[in-house]
Amino acid sequence: MPDWKEEIAMRLRSLKLAPPREAEITEELAQHLEDRYQELIAGGANEKEARRVALEELSDENLLARGLRRVEKEVPQEPLVPGEGGGNNFLASLWQDVRYGIRMLRKSPGFAAAAVIVLALGIGANTAIFSVVNAVLLRPLPFSNPDRLVQLWHTPPQASFPGMTRFPLSAANYLDWKSQNHVFEQTAIYSFARYNLTGIGQPEVVQAGSVEPSFFAVLGIPPMLGRVFASDEDQPGRGNIVILSHAFWQDHFGRDPHVIGRSIEFDGKPFTVVGVMGPQFRRPPLAQVWTPLVWTNKERSVRGEHHFLVVARLRRGVDLKQAQTEMNTISSRLEQQYPSDNRGWGAMVVPLREETVGRVRPALLVLLGAVAFVLLIACANVANLVLAETLARQKEIAIRTALGASRARVLQQVLTETVLLAIAGGALGLLLGRFGLDLIVHFLASKLPRATEISLDARVLGFTLLVSVLTGLVAGFLPAWRLTKTDVNDALKQGLGRAGADSGSRRTRNVLVVAEVALSLMLLIGAGLMIRSLWLLRSVDPGFDPHGVLKMTVGIGKAKFTDPAQQSSFYDQVLQRVRALPGVESAGVIDDLPLSGGSHQPVAVEGRPVVAMADQPEVDVRVISPGYVRAMRIPVLRGRDVNDRDTGDRPAAILISEAMAKRFWPNEDPLGQHVTLTFFPDRAREIVGIVGDVKQDALNGSDPNATLYVPMAQITAATYAASTVGPFRAFSMALVVRTITRPTSLVTAVANAVHQLDPATPLLDVVTLEDFVAESLSQERFNMLLLATFAGLAVVLAAVGIYSVLAYGVRRRVREIGIRMALGAQNGDVLRTVIGDGTKLTLIGVAIGIAGALALTRSLSSLLYGVRPTDPLTFIVVSFILTSVALLASYIPARRATRIDPMVALRYE
Repeated sequence: MPDWKEEIAMRLRSLKLAPPREAEITEELAQHLEDRYQELIAGGANEKEARRVALEELSDENLLARGLRRVEKEVPQEPLVPGEGGGNNFLASLWQDVRYGIRMLRKSPGFAAAAVIVLALGIGANTAIFSVVNAVLLRPLPFSNPDRLVQLWHTPPQASFPGMTRFPLSAANYLDWKSQNHVFEQTAIYSFARYNLTGIGQPEVVQAGSVEPSFFAVLGIPPMLGRVFASDEDQPGRGNIVILSHAFWQDHFGRDPHVIGRSIEFDGKPFTVVGVMGPQFRRPPLAQVWTPLVWTNKERSVRGEHHFLVVARLRRGVDLKQAQTEMNTISSRLEQQYPSDNRGWGAMVVPLREETVGRVRPALLVLLGAVAFVLLIACANVANLVLAETLARQKEIAIRTALGASRARVLQQVLTETVLLAIAGGALGLLLGRFGLDLIVHFLASKLPRATEISLDARVLGFTLLVSVLTGLVAGFLPAWRLTKTDVNDALKQGLGRAGADSGSRRTRNVLVVAEVALSLMLLIGAGLMIRSLWLLRSVDPGFDPHGVLKMTVGIGKAKFTDPAQQSSFYDQVLQRVRALPGVESAGVIDDLPLSGGSHQPVAVEGRPVVAMADQPEVDVRVISPGYVRAMRIPVLRGRDVNDRDTGDRPAAILISEAMAKRFWPNEDPLGQHVTLTFFPDRAREIVGIVGDVKQDALNGSDPNATLYVPMAQITAATYAASTVGPFRAFSMALVVRTITRPTSLVTAVANAVHQLDPATPLLDVVTLEDFVAESLSQERFNMLLLATFAGLAVVLAAVGIYSVLAYGVRRRVREIGIRMALGAQNGDVLRTVIGDGTKLTLIGVAIGIAGALALTRSLSSLLYGVRPTDPLTFIVVSFILTSVALLASYIPARRATRIDPMVALRYE
């Protein structure tokens, strides 16, 4: 009689069962084999044939399952198939899977820690960026019925404003729009103002919103304290009241609930506090306080000067298309009634949400897509880790399957373990996301709309939980699916020392690595394009030399300087004192510094046909002092600079930029020509010099702006008396000081020079001009840094993925490599084999990544400057960098493979 027990014991040895259980299973199966053997003999089979058939049936998984189940019923231990035999209660089986999964992860702390860290990086990045997207793009605006709120704009004539699609309103046009429309429930016009705050600590400049009394009613926001403006408080003599923002109330009044009725001194005049707004109300975005917009009759009639903004609320049942149609009709009517002012001027109705967040939406969506890529790479990495870990559990899964576990139960168990990993990664990622969110808000608060609303709210926490669960499911699905395809007989045979094929799992791991490389390359190419764009922006010539220049804004008090001559005299005295300071090379003032925008005004050129103002060309107009051009090192190309002799009683002189000279006098000499400012038509002004072009709006501006510079001393009371834009308005000037020493070392001396003339004059935005230029690129720089950080993280994860797959492959091929080396293979042969495997995966991933990048980088077009989304140099360099990193990741396991001892490898099991 055959020795069945010895054969069965040999086959069950790899299952590592407890001795009593193994003995019981052996006894049960031995009896079954003996019965089957005797049955075959009785049927006419010889002993050899009967033994062969009986042993083949021993490999049948149903036979093994029956034997194991019989023993299992008699031995009260934890089931080998969690949840099976306990009914069909899903929650019960899930809870059992959770407990079992926790025990399995505790047995592999290194694997669990690596997976949690990788997932935390991906989930944390997604949490941080989604928090920003949630606050800026998804959360409703903090107003009543925000979907009915719109912003109104003029559309300017393209002949005068090429490339500009929207423009502020004029007072008279707004009043006509307000009275003639039937689509808006309410409208409100507003503008910006600056006040010098005195009497509360150090003097400072306060940013104010100058608003129509209906402004707060249109937005539907009541004050937190006090009241809003009454409808008649925009009349001259009644406008000295103020509403405080929550931040201003907190900073200057210590959250005093009795602040209503107190007086604040703005520009030397008392303003009575009538209300305080809540912390969420910040419109206009930079407003610290709000005052009534007070118009005189002359100002109400101005139609050609545009510097107001308008917000409106649609009537119920009116959609955006209907509102736009009616505004087009009104604009056409006004164009016919006032052709000299309104020819070519149209209207645009924009949803307030789009107006608020439209500018930053492309960048935020790109960053959200980038972190989604990082998360997918993290999923692929964890899937590889889980796949390697679960391969070691094939025998366990074989037992579960033999006991009757379905594919769904195997999937559920493995997915439960990966979801547990992902939830742990999500918890850690939430902490990382909070830290990243603080950095984003710190660096981009001034560039992001609704920055004060960014927080980890319930929606973000729900998003993090959802992403964690989905990540666990995605990362665990492929490994779990591979396990459900495991052949029970093959798994048990591997346990008996037979080599089992693992080609399916190897292909799966390779596919995951290729996906990681492709996604990493797409991210890296996007970051490379952003880096190149920023590099090109930094190398753009702004038209001036920012090195060694101190810059600050010097405010003026309207109560002390009621006349343009007084203002000019004050700034002249400031400049005299500053220029006398040791270490100062030159100094000057300008109303609006380059890169910060400024006034656009129509002009009339002497000798050209007289046309209506609507048809006149527009140029940038800047007011400067003598010494400004020298301090900024703007080259004087022809003629002369303005000087101290260009006073109000001298012939009016102006400088023009090279772009203006080319635009207006392409084949003539501009020097000696005369230009009249339409808004200040008191006299024609002679061109005395041509200076270099300066970037007035932004470094990434396309064409240089045509710019006209007016000497400050020649803006006189007579100029404003003849003005078509209303009475004289005081303004602040930017002081620029070129030094022969470190600019910041002169901050105190320059401030003292100003305050010796007027201690109540506040100084604002005291920085070096280099920092000012750098700040103009802060959003582009931070977008690049974030994208580069995500791309770098993706590359690291991809390198780890390549390394782990090759290292695992080397461990699986120890015996094969030992045989090769025993047969004479050299170290170089082994290196080439292993590195070749990694290179093959990398090149496939690079090819797929390049194709994907060609399709996706077009979404970066609006964020790039001077570089195409398909820039070949960026694609080549980035591909080379990623391939080099991949080769390095391949070299480490390849080098380890060359150190395998053939004798040890031949004994390796």
